[in-house]
Amino acid sequence: MSATRSDFRQPVGIFDSGLGGLTVLSALRARLPRENFVYFADTRFLPYGHRSEAFIQTRSRKIALALVARGAKAVLIACNTATSAAAEVVRETVRVPVVALEPAVKPAAALTKTGVVGVLATVRTLSSGRFQRLVRDHAGAIRVIAQPCPGLADAIEAEGAMSARVNALLDEYIPPLVAAGADVVVLGCTHYPWVRAAIAARLPKDAHIVDTGEAVACQVEHRLRSESHLGGQGHLTLATSGNAHSVRETIIGLSGLSLPVESWRI
Repeated sequence: MSATRSDFRQPVGIFDSGLGGLTVLSALRARLPRENFVYFADTRFLPYGHRSEAFIQTRSRKIALALVARGAKAVLIACNTATSAAAEVVRETVRVPVVALEPAVKPAAALTKTGVVGVLATVRTLSSGRFQRLVRDHAGAIRVIAQPCPGLADAIEAEGAMSARVNALLDEYIPPLVAAGADVVVLGCTHYPWVRAAIAARLPKDAHIVDTGEAVACQVEHRLRSESHLGGQGHLTLATSGNAHSVRETIIGLSGLSLPVESWRI
């Protein structure tokens, strides 16, 4: 795809089922401060974790097309669940570069000293063929403990990172990884960096926590550079399929970003 002068000013489109992808957006804006971004939260259908694969594929296709129709020069799937179910579908649907998240099994396997890596993620992410291939291709002899975390992303978004519900869920999900001897824990959902400190407090002091935000930001930069699409004015647009006022208040609470939120019917 050849670039034109207008391409440099077009935004990178980002979508997630909710607001977890804001953690990835933060890494992107830190690395690429001049880029324009459009972030879409599909909160009307949050969470994706219990949705069917066909539903996630349909939503992901529609959202990607909507982002491209609004000028996106690249699309980032900032949702591990959508990546596992629909990354290939999105790539077949749009004619712009598509970058997708996946749990950071490879770097985690390189870090572990005990030979045990824990992965915190949604049930759908951990049960996907994509995740199984990641483990098969990159874990080698490393033991990977896949810990499903039903309800955790929802609780972070709905009740806040410091809520009693979130702490109760972490008290349930982290101890099995500690008991198994995991010294590296992968945050396999974009919501989980909001509770990184709380997760760390439940792990041994020398344990490592790995999330994908910085790695994905590097990948996006590489794709834009290879397409000669780098550049912009640092604009950010936020949008949702849900209640724009409610989403704006949640964004302020989670990230401190105080910007208007557009309502998109997709």
